Amino acid sequence: MAVSCQLYYGDNLDVLRRHVVDESIDLVYLDPPFNSNATYNALFAASHGRLAASQIKAFDDTWSWDETAARLYEELLEQQAGERVASCLGAMREMLGECDMLAYLVMMAPRLIELRRILKSNGCVYLHCDPTASHYLKAVMDSVFGASNFRNEIIWRRSHPKGLAFTRFASNHDVIFCYAKERGKETWNPVYVPHDPEEVLKQYRMVDGDGRRYQLTSLLNPNPDRPHLTYELYGVTRTWRWKPSRMKEEDEKGRIVVPKGGKGIPRYKRYLDEQEGVPVDDVWTDIPVAKGDERLGYPTQKPLALLRRIIEASSNVGDTILDPFCGCGTAVHAAQELGRNWVGIDITHLAISEIKARLNRAFPKEKLVYKTTGEPTSVPDAEALASSDEYQFQFWALGLVGARKREGKKGADKGIDGQLVFHDEPIGGKSKHIIISVKAGKRISVAHIRDLVGVITREKAAIGVFISMHSPTKEMRKEAASAGFYESPFKTKHPKIQLLTIEELLAGKGISFPDVKGVNVTHMPATHNPAAPATKKKKGGVRKTSQKELFDE
Repeated sequence: MAVSCQLYYGDNLDVLRRHVVDESIDLVYLDPPFNSNATYNALFAASHGRLAASQIKAFDDTWSWDETAARLYEELLEQQAGERVASCLGAMREMLGECDMLAYLVMMAPRLIELRRILKSNGCVYLHCDPTASHYLKAVMDSVFGASNFRNEIIWRRSHPKGLAFTRFASNHDVIFCYAKERGKETWNPVYVPHDPEEVLKQYRMVDGDGRRYQLTSLLNPNPDRPHLTYELYGVTRTWRWKPSRMKEEDEKGRIVVPKGGKGIPRYKRYLDEQEGVPVDDVWTDIPVAKGDERLGYPTQKPLALLRRIIEASSNVGDTILDPFCGCGTAVHAAQELGRNWVGIDITHLAISEIKARLNRAFPKEKLVYKTTGEPTSVPDAEALASSDEYQFQFWALGLVGARKREGKKGADKGIDGQLVFHDEPIGGKSKHIIISVKAGKRISVAHIRDLVGVITREKAAIGVFISMHSPTKEMRKEAASAGFYESPFKTKHPKIQLLTIEELLAGKGISFPDVKGVNVTHMPATHNPAAPATKKKKGGVRKTSQKELFDE
């Protein structure tokens, strides 16, 4: 079915308040950033002096107690005067003091308030966190959603401990809180996992004449104080699970068995082939961390299977899922796969570009329909971004051609902002590299092109691409032309140095490179699994990345 979806670039608090209407979301999943790499004690150390406003840059988790956090705390107390949220935060400040943990809770509170506002009455919110902050977050969740709407504390066991601990047990789990908007109205679809083959042989060890496996289970009611269910069955008086009429129906089907030669307590014949599986409880040990081809290199990436389970349990096809900290887009990916509408919000262009590339790679044969809000769609918008944040501009510009930021040690990748890989040889042949350099400023010169030529020579790359905010000079174009062409094994030629402006990329122009296998993926370190950009196939094995295919707006 058609899926209506939206990506937002910006602070999720602002996006929620400005763009998401009341009671429009069926399910919220959030995995808010937290500096879990810091030592536990450091999170509770008081902060002093005047500090710069906290920001979340790229994928760093950096919420700190500073002037911004203090100001937000005071505003919350004024807005929520007399409410449980204000009381909760006041008690937290009294207990914790002015520390980074308090800043985290203060930053989370208004976002949770907005998430409750946008949830439908049958909606649920799943908040993913680690044990460092889980108990504090649960108190804040109680104050926002109401303790009576708490549904589950799910323990997700990762496949590997974080490390050996010589003075305590190794840490190896995350916590996921589930709260309903209104308890009793929430969407719920029971989730099952397959029976363990060895357990099946133990539990369903009896076999009918027709080969059907079964076990005998209790018919007794767990609550003995039920007079209307207390009666005699095959000479045994007990408090039974069903009324006499239902018991008679099951007996006529041959499902009531009296063991011990007719002298035992009647039991129920439960067939294996009628069971949907083992119901999933609140301890999840069967979903490992993202690995292999699924791994994207995002430090706190969650596995797709985890989000599939949550979405299937608490939403239906056609419902709308929202992730306000969408990061590398696992919730968005799962929602798209399961036929749900989705809304993703992130504060970095790096994340938005990552999600677009991931969707194009995961659904190459589908016409993805989604809108992106908050990203530049014109040259003036791009100029404004370049002026305000050079790094965000760089992430965004790389996203226009389906590339991602080059990872590496500081200074080790001078002249390389991003990379693409293409293949123009038979299977098993070498992959070829495209080096990308992005310049946001007005001061571009022929020296930049000469540097790029040197980089592709050093890296043994096939093609170099220079992306700029402003038009290259005549000398720059001449220098690029002098670099010659890359010739593919099937004799197509592509400029070895290609100059592209933001205006050209926004108009749909892309990188020219050959491809015979339909494989075009972003190069990342071995721990990454890159996502391929949407591309157009041209005659003669030429392929050009298209900005229009990357952005469905």
